[in-house]
Amino acid sequence: AVALFKSYFGGAFDEDAIRNNFVLIYELLDEIMDFGYPQNLSPEILKLYITQEGVRSPFSSKPTDKPVPNATLQVTGAVGWRREGLVYKKNEVFLDIVESVNLLMSSKGSVLRCDVTGKILMKCFLSGMPDLKLGLNDKIGLEKESQLKSRPTKSGKTIELDDVTFHQCVNLTRFNSEKTVSFVPPDGEFELMKYRITEGVNLPFRVLPTIKELGRTRMEVNVKVKSVFGAKMFALGVVIKIPVPKQTAKTSFQVTSGRAKYNASIDCLVWKIRKFPGQTEPTMSAEVELISTMAEKKSWTRPPIQMEFQVPMFTASGLRVRFLKVWEKSGYNTVLETGNVAETLDALKWVAIEIFFKA
Repeated sequence: AVALFKSYFGGAFDEDAIRNNFVLIYELLDEIMDFGYPQNLSPEILKLYITQEGVRSPFSSKPTDKPVPNATLQVTGAVGWRREGLVYKKNEVFLDIVESVNLLMSSKGSVLRCDVTGKILMKCFLSGMPDLKLGLNDKIGLEKESQLKSRPTKSGKTIELDDVTFHQCVNLTRFNSEKTVSFVPPDGEFELMKYRITEGVNLPFRVLPTIKELGRTRMEVNVKVKSVFGAKMFALGVVIKIPVPKQTAKTSFQVTSGRAKYNASIDCLVWKIRKFPGQTEPTMSAEVELISTMAEKKSWTRPPIQMEFQVPMFTASGLRVRFLKVWEKSGYNTVLETGNVAETLDALKWVAIEIFFKA
């Protein structure tokens, strides 16, 4: 809905834009919602019959989108998310995978809960009405492919996707029958699919803490973080938060990498490492002085240690894109870029690609 409003308001969506376009917002909401359920959020289709232009902010320099030339196709048919007549001098496809790891581990190192949620982002600048086919190392999809081809497939490691959500452009009928992701992509940037994986997760780090309470006024905190990914890779923006008691008065640190400080607002020792190479084991040692109180001491619950990070080119779920097939009746060549890799895809040919993403 925000993207729809931005397309009408000239790219701005703030308090002034809402106040200036109050009537238009009511009209759009009346059109896109039916009994509280969203029906149609495509700006290209809505602009065919809600032709009123929004009041643009004076700070917005984004030009107003041109009307869709082929109205009949958009209203009736079949590809409401893409208009006809697109022409690019250089046909490009950008593909990126972003994953988020949610992990809870016990003090003894056993994994209590772990899942990975990810999404595949694409940006397409392709002429005409291309048909794309994406192949993943999904176990069910590979088994279905081997059945259709009547021969075993050499795929290496396979994964099982627990939950999958697709963009509306994906042909669900073909996915249900053949387990292949085929689609006519929208023009520009969009989110192709979301997924979740709970089995076979590769852990990028192992945290080994040792916390000793020395009486009522002192603590010793020793934390070792081991990166288990390849030595040629590195993590960015690593932040480790080690909880300490609320009555902490003074702290002193020794770290082999990065910087550490005490944050009283969240009662944590915050250890930050800007660049964390693979196959390394930086350590942090801290002495914590506590305020001695006369009240009866309550046992400290020892909340879990939290960790934030980004690891380019590391696959936590094991998801791998095996190929991307681009077909268009004119038969042009397509340039595919994943991270900093560019491959030229010839129409009707299968090409294996590498995937770069953040964990």
